[in-house]
Amino acid sequence: MTISRPIDDQDAVSSSTRARDAGIGLAVVAASLILWWLCQFHAAALPFWAPFEFSFSWFFATVLAGWWYARGLARAGDERPAWWRAASFVLGVAAIYTVLQTRFEYLAEHMFFLNRAQHVVMHHLGPLLIALAWPWPTLLRGMPKSARRIVASRWVGRFLHVMRQPFIAAFFFVGLIAFWLVPSIHFRAMLDPTLYLAMNWSMVADGILFWSLVLDPRDKAAAGISFGLRAALAIGVMFPQILIGAIIAFSHADLYRFYAWCGRIYPSIGPLDDQNYGGLIIWIPPAMMSVVSLLLVLNALRLSEEITPSSGTGEGRVSASSWTGR
Repeated sequence: MTISRPIDDQDAVSSSTRARDAGIGLAVVAASLILWWLCQFHAAALPFWAPFEFSFSWFFATVLAGWWYARGLARAGDERPAWWRAASFVLGVAAIYTVLQTRFEYLAEHMFFLNRAQHVVMHHLGPLLIALAWPWPTLLRGMPKSARRIVASRWVGRFLHVMRQPFIAAFFFVGLIAFWLVPSIHFRAMLDPTLYLAMNWSMVADGILFWSLVLDPRDKAAAGISFGLRAALAIGVMFPQILIGAIIAFSHADLYRFYAWCGRIYPSIGPLDDQNYGGLIIWIPPAMMSVVSLLLVLNALRLSEEITPSSGTGEGRVSASSWTGR
């Protein structure tokens, strides 16, 4: 990723800055331990917005993303992103954290349709907002040097290069949805904490990778994919999801017996109704977001055509070759 100021200059920080960062780090660790202790031993006393089951990985991922983004904004200078991009990033991260680290997760573990709403936020809404923010230059500015070395490593670049191939990106985007909805696999994932965590992380990571490819604001030369192909990806993944949602919504068999086994949180909603609502959630909201993303791609195309080669300002300068592998 190309940054106008040399990154090494940003690392020449004062001892007071290093002390401040160390203090923030210790505060974050202390907060995570306190929150874990409360969730472990005093869960009933916590409010709805607190986690039902605390996850160190989601907590640290959220805090580090916010911390690095804030530091990147402070270092951005003239390359500071537009306010709406910063707001989009915050909303995207907050949406994912909300469905995974509040009591909503407990509800999603006891109703299939709420589980599907959770996955729509994890795989579609949250990642789409993060990708729309295009936060990668800002995050890189805010990262410590050791983290930037990892992001710029060859193996990370090769992995991202592969995952940004259009067919592969679409295959994993739809394939992961289908995979975790196979009834036997879904049942096992909801019972196994490790597999459950892997399912959620795979959905969030894949969603961010896919939407970052589709909503890449750069032109074809920089992004390695044309706007037409991005638009085709946005619309193309809609139809398999509609099919998956329709199969589940119109099924007359109880496909997901885990929710009857563990006890539905709303007993008035029967198994088939729960399943029908879940199928509609798989069907309708993702299709709407595909249409929204198509409009965003068309707008990005318009903005790209308005940027002349001589204009040395704006998002036309954004480059991310180091993290895309292109």
